[in-house]
Amino acid sequence: MRAIVINERDNVATALEDIPAGARVKVRVGAEEREIQVVTAIQFGHKFALRPIPKGGEVIKYGEVMGKATADINPGEHVHVHNVESQRGRGDLLAKEGGR
Repeated sequence: MRAIVINERDNVATALEDIPAGARVKVRVGAEEREIQVVTAIQFGHKFALRPIPKGGEVIKYGEVMGKATADINPGEHVHVHNVESQRGRGDLLAKEGGR
């Protein structure tokens, strides 16, 4: 496998090696094996989408929300700081929610 999905809830996979643009990558999601065509080159350790993630949608890795999409992300697209806003450690968001 060239990429790994950590949790069945995840909507991203993590590259286990550099993956060139256009490559077809097999990933296992639970008991199911899927094949995703990578749209852009993905560096080792970086993520790509397994399914469409709409702008404002949750990016899920390790079964946990790690951020929100700042643009629509299609399957096979690179998921990184250019299209994801982190939701972790955001005291500014906590303040907006009234300190909850």
